[in-house]
Amino acid sequence: MTTPPGLLICAGVDPSGGAGLIADVRVAAMLDTRPVGIVTATTIQNTTGVIASVPLDPDVIRQQLELLLSDVEVYAVKIGMVGSSAIARAIGDALALTRAAVVWDPVAYASRGDTALVEGTLDLSLDALAPHLTLVTPNARELELLACAEVRSIDEAISAGQLLCARINTGVLVKGGHLGSDDSIDYLCRPNGVIAIPGARIPGGEDVHGTGCALATAIAAHLALGAELIEACTEAKRFVAELIAAPVSPGRGAPAVV
Repeated sequence: MTTPPGLLICAGVDPSGGAGLIADVRVAAMLDTRPVGIVTATTIQNTTGVIASVPLDPDVIRQQLELLLSDVEVYAVKIGMVGSSAIARAIGDALALTRAAVVWDPVAYASRGDTALVEGTLDLSLDALAPHLTLVTPNARELELLACAEVRSIDEAISAGQLLCARINTGVLVKGGHLGSDDSIDYLCRPNGVIAIPGARIPGGEDVHGTGCALATAIAAHLALGAELIEACTEAKRFVAELIAAPVSPGRGAPAVV
C-alpha cells in the first residue's frame, strides 16, 4: 500500500469550513496529499463575518509539532493564520525538525470585516518563520505590512514583493487579483527575478471566501508532490480558479471555495 505524501497544515479553525484548517484539509485531500496538522487558533465566526480570534497555547503547539515531526515525514508545510507571534516562534522552533518546503499565507485580518487575527505585529511572526520559508503569499494589505511599502497598484505590489523577497531571501507571490485590474495576473518574486503567472479575472471572485487559504494549500500540495515552485504556483492558481468559478454557499453570507 502506498501512502500519499504528507502535508503539514498549521492554521486556525473557521467553524463555517470555508477557510482555515477545515478548508485546507479538503484541498489537500483533493490534490492527493495526506494532511496532518495542528490548530493555531479558534475563531468566532460564520459565513457573514468574524467576531473574534482566540490563539491557543504556544507551548502546546510546539510540543504537538515536535512529537508529530519526530514520527511522520512531511513533504511540504502550509502555515495559515498563526494567531500570535508567540505561536509563530513555536512553529519556527519545531520546523527545525524538517526540511520540507514551507508556504505561509500570512493572515492578519479577516477578509470580511476588520478583525485582527494575530496578536503582536506580523513582522515578529515573519522573523520567527523566515528561516524556514519557501514562499509567502500575502494579499495586498498583508504585503503592505510586511514590506512597509504602499500597495495601490500592480507596479507598487511588484516593487513591494521584491523588497520583501530581498529581506527574507525567499519567494513572494504577489496576487494581482487583489488590486482590481481587468485580469488576474500573479507575480512570483524570487531573488533571481520576477515571473508573471497569467490568469483571467472571474466575475464575483473577489467575494468568494477562502481563496487565499486554498491557494497557499494547493501550492504546498503541489510542492509535496514534487513540483518546482513556479509549476506549483501555476497549477495551484488554475485549481483555485476552478473553485472560484463554482463556489458553494453553506450559509446566508459569503460563498466559499469549498
